[in-house]
Amino acid sequence: MNSRRNFLKNTALSGLAIPALSSFSATPYRLENIDPSVQGEDYWRQVRLQFPLKDGQAYFNTGTMGAMSGYVLNKVIDDLHYSAVHMAETDYKGEGPQLLSGYADQKELRTKIGVIINADYQQIALTQNATFGMSYVGNGLDLQAGDEIINTDQEHGGGFGIWKLMAKRKGCIYKQAKMPIPANDPTQIFDAIFKEVTPKTKVIAVPHIISVYGVVMPVKEICAEARKRGIFTIIDGAQAVGQVKVDVQDIGCDAYYSSLHKWLLAPSGNGILYIHKDAIDKIWGTIASYQWENEEDHGFRLMQTGTGNQALVVGLDAAVDFYNTIGPDRWLNRIKQLGDHLRAGLKDISKVTLHSSTHPKMSAGLTTYHVAGISGPNLQKKMWNEARLQPRSVGEELVRHSVHIYNSMEEVDQALEVIKKV
Repeated sequence: MNSRRNFLKNTALSGLAIPALSSFSATPYRLENIDPSVQGEDYWRQVRLQFPLKDGQAYFNTGTMGAMSGYVLNKVIDDLHYSAVHMAETDYKGEGPQLLSGYADQKELRTKIGVIINADYQQIALTQNATFGMSYVGNGLDLQAGDEIINTDQEHGGGFGIWKLMAKRKGCIYKQAKMPIPANDPTQIFDAIFKEVTPKTKVIAVPHIISVYGVVMPVKEICAEARKRGIFTIIDGAQAVGQVKVDVQDIGCDAYYSSLHKWLLAPSGNGILYIHKDAIDKIWGTIASYQWENEEDHGFRLMQTGTGNQALVVGLDAAVDFYNTIGPDRWLNRIKQLGDHLRAGLKDISKVTLHSSTHPKMSAGLTTYHVAGISGPNLQKKMWNEARLQPRSVGEELVRHSVHIYNSMEEVDQALEVIKKV
């Protein structure tokens, strides 16, 4: 372990930039390069230098995949390199590199993530992504024929697939609550969901932030009412962790899952599943290995997935450190600031129709809109061809814009100028 630490100290931990890759910034990727005393746009310009994104290009699709910082990328690469070089030195008795994940409890990392979402590490399982988390809960619950499950009509496939499977496999009744577009009144959303509730309703599964439209849902109010009625609640946080504040104790849900490769900017292949301590014994394991019956650490019990890539776990740990270096408030407020700036500009363009919320508590960094006279795919191409801006088109009409800390006010203004020309 000492040799491993010395190797990492002289490579990834020192933040050395990877040589011979022309697309990388010449600036070494060190956390100490981010000076917290710098203010305003100058601060965010120094943050941008910590990402190996090409100059002159703006990435606006964090809602699909976040951009890794150079610090995180180097940690992943160096861990892979170290393990490849030194793997013969591993004796499986504590010496040498940790070659694989899937068997260690990762207590330290789970504790750090617990601080972000306000949960004890034993209530957190590391997963591959949000779809895994939802599927673990769906498969783990003892649902019976006739039990009702309520989704919304704006779910991601990973948010509805397991419930439709339960309907087909077990005879559960699958229902969808119709969400307003745009959604600017949390009461409308609350009423639409509980309009579908009956005495047979056993599960309410809704997103914290709707993937297509970026609407921040009134999840706390939904969970509180469901608890009164004895209904199990699971929240899809795929778009939430790293975009808005997530406090699972305050939300009051029975389960919460997320993909951390989006807004937390971790490598793909990293997700979490939280289950409340009073609900965790209701969830059977889906994949079983050595610790499948561990009753002392239920989060670890649900992590029995077999061999995984340890470098991705190292990358997640680095992403958490990067997030904490910026600071949660500064990170989340910047995303909100950029999102508000984009929406304010779109509202001033007559041929733009906003499909996302403009309610201050129901909006953050993800905005979806339509521009009259041009399809979503064509507008996406136009933004790239004219200004090297890359949002994401959704369907034939819509464009979804995700803004993050590596974006700038100038890049948002460039996008608005392209739209004005259209």
